[in-house]
Amino acid sequence: MGVTMRAPSKRSGEKEEQEEEVAAAAGRLAGAPEAEECSDVDSDSDREMEGIRGPGGLVKDTLYLRSCQAHSVVPASCFLRQGSTPELNLRHHGLGPQGARALASALTSNPYVKRLDLRDNGLCGAGVEALAGALSKSSTICDVDLSENQMGVVGAQAICAALAVNPTMQKVQLAGNGLEEHAAQYLAELLLAHTGLKSLDLSYNQLTDHAGEILGPALAENTGLTELNISWNHLRGPGAVAFARGLEANIFLRVLDISYNGFGDPGASAVGEALKTNNVLEELNMSNNRISAVGALSLGLGLRVNQTLRILIMSRNPMRGEGCFGVLKSVRDNPMSALELLDFSQIQVDREFDDLASSVKVLLPALHVKTAAHRVEYKKELLPVFTPSLPASVPK
Repeated sequence: MGVTMRAPSKRSGEKEEQEEEVAAAAGRLAGAPEAEECSDVDSDSDREMEGIRGPGGLVKDTLYLRSCQAHSVVPASCFLRQGSTPELNLRHHGLGPQGARALASALTSNPYVKRLDLRDNGLCGAGVEALAGALSKSSTICDVDLSENQMGVVGAQAICAALAVNPTMQKVQLAGNGLEEHAAQYLAELLLAHTGLKSLDLSYNQLTDHAGEILGPALAENTGLTELNISWNHLRGPGAVAFARGLEANIFLRVLDISYNGFGDPGASAVGEALKTNNVLEELNMSNNRISAVGALSLGLGLRVNQTLRILIMSRNPMRGEGCFGVLKSVRDNPMSALELLDFSQIQVDREFDDLASSVKVLLPALHVKTAAHRVEYKKELLPVFTPSLPASVPK
């Protein structure tokens, strides 16, 4: 009876390759102190690696390995395999503060990384402080994700100060970092100082009313930011109103997500006032903000004259059919409305609303109205909010 030999799977081969890389890295770490005694062997090895990675990659790896040894951490094989690719993805790697310090030393001499993803690494304030120094000097990194790292106010202060002096940075994600009102001042300073920053994600933090009062004026003065996500925070009452007033004066923001905050009727009314004068905003998500029919009608006053908003999401608000009807009626009364999607998901409407929607469809054929009972197919055209250009200093 013949025996069929099965070829090793691709997955097992990749796993063995990763294990070999880590083992090789560990070996280089262990042998680093003996470098002078084995200069001939090291020279041959260096020439072999240079043929594969090039001199720049060799220097980068050597610096990283020495830095890992100095901070007593195991090297991340992903970094060693990165080569000259523009994206370095180290999310969920458990780097911790020490791993961040080791990485920071290597990033200062890395001319290739353009997008750095360090989401969920337990960096804490100390690790973010270490990385801040490298990010402040980088002329290539323009997109960084530091979400879910428990950076707190210490990390927020460090990273905001670093980014404020780096004109290369265009996109920053700081979601889920426990940022509170004490961090709001540093975020506001970043908005005021950095004119090249295009996209900022502050979602899933703990920014409260006072934070809204600090960020609102900064948003009004900001010149450059085109996309802001501040959903899943605690902007309510006076803070929500102050933030909305900042939107009224802003002339750059095109995409804004303030969902899951609790703006309430006062906040909705302030947003309505902002929409009367704001002629730039194109997408607005206000879902789950405790907006009743009264707040919806106030918001509608802005929709009667606004000519740029394309997408408005109002789902999961207790505005009932009355509020939905009032908003849609305001849109109908604006022949210059640019709305393409009006989303009332999870809100029940009546026959009167359906009849109004049918008549509005005749006037605005491009408009799609979504309700709890009526789903629509709407293909969102992606806005060129963040289209990073390759810095001139990056080797091609």
